[in-house]
Amino acid sequence: MRIARAPDALPAGRRAVALGTFDGVHLGHRRVLEAARTNDGLVSTAVTFWPHPRTALGNRVELLTSLERRLELLEAAGIDEALVVEFSLELARLSPEEFAERVLRPIGTEVVVAGANFRFGRARAGDLGLLGRLGFDVRAIELAEGVSSSEVRRLLHAGEIEPAARMLGRPPEVDGTVVAGDQRGGTLGYPTANLDVDPSLLVPAYGIYAGAAEGKRAAISIGTNPHYGGEERRVEAYLIDFEGDLYGRRLVLELWTRLRDERAFASEAELVEQIARDVEAVRGAERPA
Repeated sequence: MRIARAPDALPAGRRAVALGTFDGVHLGHRRVLEAARTNDGLVSTAVTFWPHPRTALGNRVELLTSLERRLELLEAAGIDEALVVEFSLELARLSPEEFAERVLRPIGTEVVVAGANFRFGRARAGDLGLLGRLGFDVRAIELAEGVSSSEVRRLLHAGEIEPAARMLGRPPEVDGTVVAGDQRGGTLGYPTANLDVDPSLLVPAYGIYAGAAEGKRAAISIGTNPHYGGEERRVEAYLIDFEGDLYGRRLVLELWTRLRDERAFASEAELVEQIARDVEAVRGAERPA
């Protein structure tokens, strides 16, 4: 998939544009992307925004995906190109008409596809009807009922992994870089990868999860490690039957199901026994469809 950061970085062409932020690339977003893909002779192009518009306007938004992961998911959805538009205060001040003439028209947009309630431009004054009046072939897509990035966030904060997975059409993920931890897992017989997660990304509810990474099943701990009196949030994963060095590498953890709450134990031996039970539960877990 070709990725551009400015309209003039794309080659000349006729385009069907999927327009939206696409945080999480959930099933509703995929309807929009699919509608952009099914236009013979037109290049399917996702026009997306970074940073998140609400963040750029001073609001706190916990993102479901990093920009890197969003682009990977757009590519997996079969999109030919992505234009990442920097969402700045200057962009936010553009009238809807100015946005269309500065971003959409220069890249050869013929078809615009977006959710039926999509709004854009200064004070969110623009809608798909306006784009139609400007001469674009507009396709308004009714999104999947009840599916939204906000609802996925709510479910993940509650540790409800399976319903979130059904909205995403894939397991929820935690994306980060492997850094040095306390090295305690290795002494217990279960060495873990400790993830540094960007503060802008949502991390689900504390607990122990079954999941996967690097093609291996994984027991994943999210929390403060209360058995050792921890206070700082940690995201750690024990990859079953994995051999290799992950330090410094990006790691995407799939979350399949929440196994239990984190807690302190009466002894380290009891902790190790519980970890063994968790690992067996991970071996028997099923990946959400």
